[in-house]
Amino acid sequence: MNLVQTIRAVAGMTQRQLADASETSQPAVAAYEAGAKSPTWRTVERMARSVGLACYPLVAEPLTRDQARSLVLHTAISRELRKREDGVIGTARRNISRMRSLNPHASPLLDEWERILEGTNDQIVARMLDPSEHGRDLRQVTPFAGVLSPEKRAAAYRSFRGAA
Repeated sequence: MNLVQTIRAVAGMTQRQLADASETSQPAVAAYEAGAKSPTWRTVERMARSVGLACYPLVAEPLTRDQARSLVLHTAISRELRKREDGVIGTARRNISRMRSLNPHASPLLDEWERILEGTNDQIVARMLDPSEHGRDLRQVTPFAGVLSPEKRAAAYRSFRGAA
């Protein structure tokens, strides 16, 4: 997962839509996402601003393989959220209830997920894809189990293996 993919996922846009909004070409967006080209920080900031977002530099430990895979899965979940908001939110809320009874020590993070689910889709996606240490912790107790069909989950794993 790279910054351009994150911007596009949070904004809920296609490559073409992001390209149009940021006054660049769809092939450039595709090249950035594929890693064939590296955008400058200025380009990343411009793309984010063009869709009403902001980017901030983050200095953190590199993602582990499991953390990177979780980020890819949550990107796929963010697409599902955009397609069927009520179903995804309902599943997450039911999962939080079950998770509370199975692991009461996770209450602080589950409380936070409940607050996150009250936000807009953009706010939820931004938190789901947060690359910070806290974002990594949140994804460890994700309430989105069962949101992806087996086929979509397998496709996310394939894309992860292809990018790794």
